[in-house]
Amino acid sequence: MSLAICLSRALAGVHAPEVAVEVHLANGLPAFTLVGLPDTEVKESRERVRAALLQSGFDFPARRITVNLAPADLPKESGRFDLPIAVALLAAAGQLPPDVLTGYELAGELALNGALRPVRGALAMVAAARNSGRKFILPRISAQEAALVQGVEILAADTLAEVCAHLAGLTTLPRCQPVVEPAPAASYPDLLDVRGQGAAKLALEVAAAGGHSLLLQGPPGTGKSMLAARLPGLLPPMAHSEALESAAVHSLAGGGFVAANWGQRPYRHPHHTASAVALVGGGVKVSAICDLGLLSAINGRYLRPVKSRGG
Repeated sequence: MSLAICLSRALAGVHAPEVAVEVHLANGLPAFTLVGLPDTEVKESRERVRAALLQSGFDFPARRITVNLAPADLPKESGRFDLPIAVALLAAAGQLPPDVLTGYELAGELALNGALRPVRGALAMVAAARNSGRKFILPRISAQEAALVQGVEILAADTLAEVCAHLAGLTTLPRCQPVVEPAPAASYPDLLDVRGQGAAKLALEVAAAGGHSLLLQGPPGTGKSMLAARLPGLLPPMAHSEALESAAVHSLAGGGFVAANWGQRPYRHPHHTASAVALVGGGVKVSAICDLGLLSAINGRYLRPVKSRGG
């Protein structure tokens, strides 16, 4: 078989659209071509995949290799496509059974020795694949994070060789379980600590009860930050879907999701001198992620406190 297709996921803001990794082997001078709007990180996967296959004991085909990441108009970034490219390449070369990729989605960055490294946004990718009916293979650290999504069978792997042995039916990858329980105790600053500020307290209570937006404006030192920090404590506990979406934003932001923060409403306190560009992330790549945070604040759901630049 000279053509193989493996499914994976890209990241477009807070969404994770499906990507088909198509690998074709043809006769001719040896070459490795990547198409489908890949960025530099994805283009460099050619060398990582080559070294990982050889170090894992597989033969790298000396043929004309074309890898297409479809759809072609969707930008592809990061090393998450290393694993699906390597697996599809082995299937196209006949080193894996041709039908093994059916029913799986894969994502993971490859080290040169064949080890799997965690990827950003694993939770968002698995959440997008929840209704696909397919299993998801991820690096172990990413799999523990993504296991918070219910209704998807997530398999954890440490190396490329383990993934290939599972797909070939020689071994079985372990199913990853959630690392946290969905009912932690959250601790927020109490509104009882605030003396006076009767009108502001009433505004907080009305906003929390009705799910309204809230803008605090005034000179420094009037208590805006103190009041905004106590707004999450007035809100009811987060539903599982809300906690999952909040955790997905943390995962997409690159800092990684912290299990101890599961179910807690996030609160951000930017410095009053922060520019408008800094407030929305400071760059193009994370602007869509921050847009979700701003929209959530406007909708009064997750990132509730919204403050003016006054403090």
